[in-house]
Amino acid sequence: MPENKITALIGPSGCGKSTFLKTLNRMNDLIEGVRVKGKVLLDGVDIYDSNIDVVNLRKTVGMVFQRPNPFPMSVYDNVAYGPRIHGITNKQKLNEIVERSLRDAVLWDEVQDRLHQSALGLSGGQQQRLCIARLLAVEPEVVLMDEPTSALDPISTLKIEELIRELKKKYTIIIVTHNMQQAARVSDITAFFLNGELVEWGDTDTIFTNPKDKRTEDYVTGKFG
Repeated sequence: MPENKITALIGPSGCGKSTFLKTLNRMNDLIEGVRVKGKVLLDGVDIYDSNIDVVNLRKTVGMVFQRPNPFPMSVYDNVAYGPRIHGITNKQKLNEIVERSLRDAVLWDEVQDRLHQSALGLSGGQQQRLCIARLLAVEPEVVLMDEPTSALDPISTLKIEELIRELKKKYTIIIVTHNMQQAARVSDITAFFLNGELVEWGDTDTIFTNPKDKRTEDYVTGKFG
């Protein structure tokens, strides 16, 4: 998955997209009885090596979930949470991180006057951008997104898609989506999963206009799914 590109994982429900995504920051470690085979290389290092610090890994490879999940605290404290956990206590430094992260998540102008109000008072789309800002505050390299707009209205979805395209200038993004139009709009590369198998992957235009596998063609043309 190339740096500073958006890779979309598509396929019908239950095909393994989210399970695969969670192997990329070892979220699957939290599932009892999980078994992982093979290697996942990040900057040439296998993240499943026994020497890997999983906390640091999840700082480097952050994740945004399907439903917005802000902490029940202020907007400011949501964004400052990660930096504080990693030892940053200087007020000025935290202020800079919070403003930068909210600006990067295209949320600053909407919340700058309510930083110390509860994040739970924001709209769904704002909450999801806040969760993205919270992630950006710890300066990840890779951003994983598991259907980040499926719980949002069309206008909020458009804002998140615009944000995703902007974020790839700084981050490598991998997004799971049920929405094929979304994959076609935002991604550079698309991977098609079916029944736990990676059927085909390539640049997005090719996958949608000239796929090599008949199963991919049937899915992207709406014959099933």
